[in-house]
Amino acid sequence: MFAIIGAGAWGTALAVHLGKAGCPGKLWDIDRGHIANLLSHRENKRYLPGVSLPRCVQPVEELETAVRGAECVLLVTPSSALRATFRRLKPLLARGTRLCCASKGLEVESGLLTHQVAADELGPDFPLAAVSGPTFATEVAAGRPAAITVASGSAELARWLARKLNSGAVRAYVSGDLTGVEVGGATKNVIAIGAGLSDGLGYGANARAALLCRGLAEIVRLGVALGGRAGSFMGLAGLGDLALTCSDDQSRNRRLGLKVARGTPVEQALEELGQVAEGLYAADAVHRLSRRLKLDLPISEQVYQVLHRGRDPGTVLKALLSRPLKSEDEVPVAGA
Repeated sequence: MFAIIGAGAWGTALAVHLGKAGCPGKLWDIDRGHIANLLSHRENKRYLPGVSLPRCVQPVEELETAVRGAECVLLVTPSSALRATFRRLKPLLARGTRLCCASKGLEVESGLLTHQVAADELGPDFPLAAVSGPTFATEVAAGRPAAITVASGSAELARWLARKLNSGAVRAYVSGDLTGVEVGGATKNVIAIGAGLSDGLGYGANARAALLCRGLAEIVRLGVALGGRAGSFMGLAGLGDLALTCSDDQSRNRRLGLKVARGTPVEQALEELGQVAEGLYAADAVHRLSRRLKLDLPISEQVYQVLHRGRDPGTVLKALLSRPLKSEDEVPVAGA
């Protein structure tokens, strides 16, 4: 039995997918009104309308009820809530309970990745995996083909979880590079906002492709500095997720960039989205990490300037185009 913590679009989609695969689950959310709605309608009308919950997926009001007896606790909360969630879970978890995080973000103040926040709060007794890759919740819930990466420092945990998720139209791959997979999932959201800014200003397909490619170079640069393997960023959780979120308007992060480029204030754009755009927080975290690690991440920095310092999108993108010439050969290659 899975405990799915967080009943947004992605948490619900994973619960639906697991349920269809024959894995029962309990679905919990901090918003009791939202859970009451799920119990009444057997459908997430707020975030994933039109998709019915399988019979073996049960929304529950109490976190303790969700976790009790779970083989695996699957966290799908906003990254800003992860530390508090781990703190609440600690007294409820049996030692050795499997943990998996499907959230994609960085802790802003510390720059810590999900598994590092978990270690901070829970200690070494709970193995953790991450699920990442190019996936939109609506398509996974609808049973459309998708591929994901399951990463963990424990090969046994990664294989176990991949077997559970590898069902129907979803193909699961395993990785031992937990750091690289988590960095890719978090930082691509920043570049996706940049792609939205570029498209919102009408810069066109050429500019988007260049931004995606140079954005990938920044992701690799940061990921390797944090201990990830360069080759991981050429896979599903890196290039795959980046290509998806930069090019399709189902991405909340891309839509945030589009709105801001067209003149909508950031706060209003976030309100109109109605759900968390993780790239907003990741941009702040990446800005701080780049200063701490002395890394040159120009696209990520300009996205930060627009979102958190009120800079004009047209001005910052023109600044990117006027940067000094440099070699493309500094990008690490797979296996480097």
